Amino acid sequence: MTHAVPADYFERVYAGVLGKVIGVTLGRPVEGWSYARITETFGELDRYVHAHRGWPLILPDDDLTGTFTFLRALERVSAENLTAADIGDTWLDQIVEGRTCLWWGGFGNSTEQTAYIRLKGGVRAPLSGSAERNGRTVAEQIGAQIFIDGWAMVAPGRPEVAARLARAAAHVSHDGEAVDAAVALATMEALAFVESDLGALLDAAEASLPEGGVLARLYRDVRAWHREEADWTRARQQLEDSYGYDRYPGNVHVIPNHGVILLALLYGAGDLRRSLIIANTCGWDTDCNAGNVGCLLGIRGGLDALEDVPDWRTPVADRLYLPGPEGGRAVTDALTVAAEVATHGWTLAGCAPLVFKGGAQYHFAAPGAVQGWLGDGLEVENAAGRGRDGTPYLALHYPGPAAQARVATFLPPEVPEPPDTPYARGPGGGFNYTLLASPRVYPGQEVCAELEADPANAEAVTVHLLVRYYDEHDALQTVLGPAAQATAGEPRTLTWTVPDFGGLPIAELGLQVSAHAPGTLYLDSVRW
Repeated sequence: MTHAVPADYFERVYAGVLGKVIGVTLGRPVEGWSYARITETFGELDRYVHAHRGWPLILPDDDLTGTFTFLRALERVSAENLTAADIGDTWLDQIVEGRTCLWWGGFGNSTEQTAYIRLKGGVRAPLSGSAERNGRTVAEQIGAQIFIDGWAMVAPGRPEVAARLARAAAHVSHDGEAVDAAVALATMEALAFVESDLGALLDAAEASLPEGGVLARLYRDVRAWHREEADWTRARQQLEDSYGYDRYPGNVHVIPNHGVILLALLYGAGDLRRSLIIANTCGWDTDCNAGNVGCLLGIRGGLDALEDVPDWRTPVADRLYLPGPEGGRAVTDALTVAAEVATHGWTLAGCAPLVFKGGAQYHFAAPGAVQGWLGDGLEVENAAGRGRDGTPYLALHYPGPAAQARVATFLPPEVPEPPDTPYARGPGGGFNYTLLASPRVYPGQEVCAELEADPANAEAVTVHLLVRYYDEHDALQTVLGPAAQATAGEPRTLTWTVPDFGGLPIAELGLQVSAHAPGTLYLDSVRW
């Protein structure tokens, strides 16, 4: 049976992935902090503060890795037949113990590691995450809702399907109110593809909850506070007084943090910027809460929701790390991940998945997408109108002298190693695993770039494909491919077989452009 998907489905998935990445990136440096500490240090958290911790902006992160890794269960079992046991088996396939996907905080401390150890010992889901095996406190921590967004994005406009998949996924590691919270979020996110009214989304989430439960009461209370109190900071205090960490034990219980999500949605009135500021300034599990809020509002508003946050979107540049056992997937980008998620959604709906620009790894086929490409001496911009299939392309605005645009294809030098022990950092301590990855590009592969020089250019531009590789001292060395000339208005296809570097890994792929006068080169796609 075929089910309709929204005409802008792919762009809404991309906006949801971006919203999740931005939310997590904003909240990561203050994860576990209190409202008082955040406001005393930063005021309202309306900007990236990674430099305060001495961290790079983009890091491997369990909130993102788990969300988009566990969906790979759909590669082994159809969504119609998918069970918690199937998703648990995917955990065993896709998690590298102590290295990826989870907070490795120890058995009985980290809910997800506890469930992983159960699975590894032969206890299949849903028993692996049950309160019967792990105790209610462990089973009702926050992790199920952290990882839930992808299950909603594969079921656009079908909240009942999203709820079923989310419940199965949540039961791998959680139970009770934690599972219900995940289902409520998935219900809202799936419905947000076709319903923009925030009240209707919250009504649907509330209707998914068991009557008489703590979450149902939480929804009623937070919505009542919003009706009666105009100041979100006072409502936050009511939330802490009624549902704070002192009442709900464990490291990061789902109830207080789900309350923050509701508070951010209501007082942000659906505006992504305002909602993420509130979610992060509230404290507690900031990156997780902001990630869910950002994803939901990205889906709801599409890319329009991100128009007023260029200060958040531009620095991220779509970059995303998803470390796992298949190392070539680890260094990736939001557009590539969105295409993988949407492919599951199209398949579930009985539709043929879209393939962009013949399956090129870099196709830039959504407004604003740069797929991790950064300029060195030139400006990189996504622009519409010249892509060969009518989709956007990448514009490289160069000043004249030699400049480069490059993208990481392996471990970037700025990402640090984790602490000596995988359990050295608890909640709020940041990343606790390394970026486990393999190069995406290898010697002997043929790289192909489709490009065109702007018709308004004053003169031809010289273009080289290039790679940068790590030498035996881990220093980056640049190697240029053959030179090619691109005259104004002329489409060109550049191909280059990557040379052998004696087994040393390729870290970046890119283009070098040079001319005597400023101009623009349009990069339509890159494949290998």
